[in-house]
Amino acid sequence: MLDLDETIANIKECKFVPEKDVEELCSKAIEILIEEGNIQHLDTPITMCGDIHGQLHDVLTLFQTGGQCPDTRYLFLGDFVDRGFYSVETFLLLMALKVRYPDRIYLIRGNHETRQITTVYGFYDECLRKYGSVNVWRYCCEVFDYISLGAVIGGDQGVFCIHGGLSPMINKIDQIKIINRKQEVPHEGAMCDLLWSDPEDVAGWSVSPRGAGYLFGINEVKKFNHTNNISLIARAHQLVMEGYKEMFDKQLVTVWSAPNYCYRCGNIASVLAIDDNLEREYKVFEAGTMDITSLPSKKPATDYFI
Repeated sequence: MLDLDETIANIKECKFVPEKDVEELCSKAIEILIEEGNIQHLDTPITMCGDIHGQLHDVLTLFQTGGQCPDTRYLFLGDFVDRGFYSVETFLLLMALKVRYPDRIYLIRGNHETRQITTVYGFYDECLRKYGSVNVWRYCCEVFDYISLGAVIGGDQGVFCIHGGLSPMINKIDQIKIINRKQEVPHEGAMCDLLWSDPEDVAGWSVSPRGAGYLFGINEVKKFNHTNNISLIARAHQLVMEGYKEMFDKQLVTVWSAPNYCYRCGNIASVLAIDDNLEREYKVFEAGTMDITSLPSKKPATDYFI
């Protein structure tokens, strides 16, 4: 039987988690995630986190900055794996916390929580290197398919949370609730857009240079927020050197939670705490000092974009 407290402590120390324990943990996580809707309706106060990309030591700093779970309730906006050297431990930690404290930590799927992306940008190779087979990667990818697509915090005039952005196919949040999320992220369509799109100073909808999703501007944001009676779109997906960036009359914010991204970008990171009055508090933090001799020799995969 899996001892969750011991497992959490071991993961934080980067100790090896046996494959059978990973399989059990993934199974328990799915049992919880399958009960959660495509859009989770969450109460305040809660703290939101952007991309963390396998940077385990920085995730530990994140918890020191925002408060330890379960004392602080968290919503992670996706991109838990790839690029960093500790994607396995990072995702196992989030899953273990979710199983241990299911109503104190929530997860949203990012564009990296897919089989195709993880085979290219590090997670697949890391699983193979650490376990000698792809079984752990398969278990984790199965979990990816059950993770929610978004959340609404605080009810009326609250916060809509998504990994990427908006879609020309989605006018109302209720439309997201009927998407079949238990699948590999498609290359196009509403589900793809929600995980891949970006805000930009453009008129209307524009083709995204990422090759998936769209670029959308202030008019689309204001229309979506008015239609759905929300005051803010909170998303991740894009590196922000200052840790967060508010746009479009503060009706949209990008939160980035991987400091010194890829161990070389030099950026700071942040988490966003939303209180009972829907007031925002950005808590910024820098990358912790790491013994570079302890880093794996394998470099992260080549960038396809930042």
